[in-house]
Amino acid sequence: MTAPLTLAGALAQLPDEERAVLNLHYLQSMPVSEIAALLGVPEKSVAAVMASGKARLTSLLTSG
Repeated sequence: MTAPLTLAGALAQLPDEERAVLNLHYLQSMPVSEIAALLGVPEKSVAAVMASGKARLTSLLTSG
């Protein structure tokens, strides 16, 4: 039997882009507009990466 995955462990398994965007938004309290400006991408792209990252994170934390 394996130990449950922690949030830190699940974040570590995300692709770099998803982990970075989620970190900036949720842990650094940076708005989507600022993340988009920092990365040089449209806000819709940041929102899409956030959505896929949250879905992947949810899946990692609820599986098992």
